[in-house]
Amino acid sequence: MSVTKQGETKAEDVLAGGAALTGLIERAGKLRGPAPVHLWNPTHCGVIDIRIDHQGVWHHEGRPILREALVALFSTVLRREADGSYVLVTPAEKLTITVEDVPFIAVEMAMEGESDAQRLVLRTNVGDVVTVDAEHPLRVATGSDDGGLMPYVRVRGGLEARLARPLVHELAAYFIERGDEIGVLSSGHFFGIGARNETVTS
Repeated sequence: MSVTKQGETKAEDVLAGGAALTGLIERAGKLRGPAPVHLWNPTHCGVIDIRIDHQGVWHHEGRPILREALVALFSTVLRREADGSYVLVTPAEKLTITVEDVPFIAVEMAMEGESDAQRLVLRTNVGDVVTVDAEHPLRVATGSDDGGLMPYVRVRGGLEARLARPLVHELAAYFIERGDEIGVLSSGHFFGIGARNETVTS
């Protein structure tokens, strides 16, 4: 794969050529689940002009990537590095991309079971299905625009999904109180959302 003098890999070299990602693209419909990216340590090949915006939309050279299969494929070879950066990685190469917030959006939820046995299950915009538990915890952050709280869930590795605003409202139906905190019970764990006096669905 060629890299420009500025260290930016041309996207067309990735999408059409002899690069390792090309083979993965050809098998997009055959992949089942995420690739074992934590086992791969290839040479870093530079930066590619791919950006995931705040709404979870993938862009290539400023234009949205409309092929859902391609987005789903790229999501299976996405990894977050120790320094917080995001890369697309294969056994042969590693390319840095830009992520404005987190790479995924949780777009659907279901609550299974009742009381201590209940489990919160979330589906992301790229098809991951995650049960909120100790390995996939729920956390909240304060929104920069309106001061509201934004819940996130760990999907895999260091990759997270932000709950879409309609899901936050839906989740509110399952809030319980523990001391001065409200939160959600899932898989036997209490995940705090905020203090009782805070409005998390604004």
